[in-house]
Amino acid sequence: MIPPVLPTYARAPLAFETGEGCWLITRSGERYLDLGAGIAVNALGHAHPDLVAALEAQARRLWHTSNLYQIPNQEELARLLVEATFADTMFFTNSGTEAVECAIKMTRRHFSHNGRPERFRIITFEGCFHGRSTGAIAATKGAKMVEGFGPLMPGFDQVPLNDIEAVRAAVGPETAAIMIEPIQGEGGIRVAEPGFLRELRALCDAEGLLMILDEIQCGMGRTGRLFAHERAGIAPDIMAVAKGIGGGFPLGACLATERAAEGMTVGSHGSTYGGNPLACAVGIAVMRAVTAPGFLDRVSRVAGHLRQRLEGLVAGHPRVFAELRGEGLMLGLRCLPPVAEVIRAAYDAHVIVVPAGDNVARLLPPLTITEAEIDEGVARLDRAAGALEAAMERAT
Repeated sequence: MIPPVLPTYARAPLAFETGEGCWLITRSGERYLDLGAGIAVNALGHAHPDLVAALEAQARRLWHTSNLYQIPNQEELARLLVEATFADTMFFTNSGTEAVECAIKMTRRHFSHNGRPERFRIITFEGCFHGRSTGAIAATKGAKMVEGFGPLMPGFDQVPLNDIEAVRAAVGPETAAIMIEPIQGEGGIRVAEPGFLRELRALCDAEGLLMILDEIQCGMGRTGRLFAHERAGIAPDIMAVAKGIGGGFPLGACLATERAAEGMTVGSHGSTYGGNPLACAVGIAVMRAVTAPGFLDRVSRVAGHLRQRLEGLVAGHPRVFAELRGEGLMLGLRCLPPVAEVIRAAYDAHVIVVPAGDNVARLLPPLTITEAEIDEGVARLDRAAGALEAAMERAT
């Protein structure tokens, strides 16, 4: 018999009742160190007092009016993002997938508005993940994502990551844009090289293409910069943002330059809930925290400490871990045993990490994690790896 909740998730046998900073607590009081942050969502940890205060204050005033009316919180959050980024304008959504859908629509509308409707194709990259809507899975093309959901929406071409010649060969008269994650999350913490991002920007400029960045997972301070593309010294034309921007409250945004947004006029796009007062009140609090003086410098410092400790972990367990990948507080351990076994062993040690493609265990802790909590988390991963090694010895 099918359960009341559609069984589309392989859920772990864990249920948490409360959260405090970097910790999750079960009903029985067991404490787990959370190095996953709800898949890079809880940027400021669990129950951050500033976010709780912002949500409670807004909840007592007004929950929802719809986008038929002006929403002051939405305008304030947009202003903060415009001041901090390349963007001139943005559309607020409830999720990253919706932000990607907006980016795809904006791209097609841009070229149609400028008399080039034949330019609708978007180049994406092997290992990418852009969401689970029909448009997003067509862009992603992964076998697990698309099986049984065909025929796919046309208009996407995929090439290897960090291969500029393959990108150049894929550009044709129907190409409209290139869409890339500066760091692939679901794909296994695979980093787009800064030089490659610069080459993509130059190619877009030379060919009249739009550059779309998907910073849903790698953005909002996770790399020690507000957005990961900043390390390459480039700016996109369109960018999808979500996850950390709401600190745990559903919120996303599609940011754009004025030129890229040409054609997105009244009636061309919409959302009932997107940018509602509750979400934007929390988003404002997140933005103010992440852009506060010294916050990102601190993220960089603790990220360096985490990398150093994880490098020692990899060196100490060569039968369990093959390599460390990533940047900032978006790191991945490529595993030698099946990653599911590593995740289970981590659960047994009361530490949470997140599986990804290419047999990688992701570490995406809250940006507020301390060095002491990092030391504790790595110690627990060390115990988990030791338990796996002992099991291997018994099996031989």
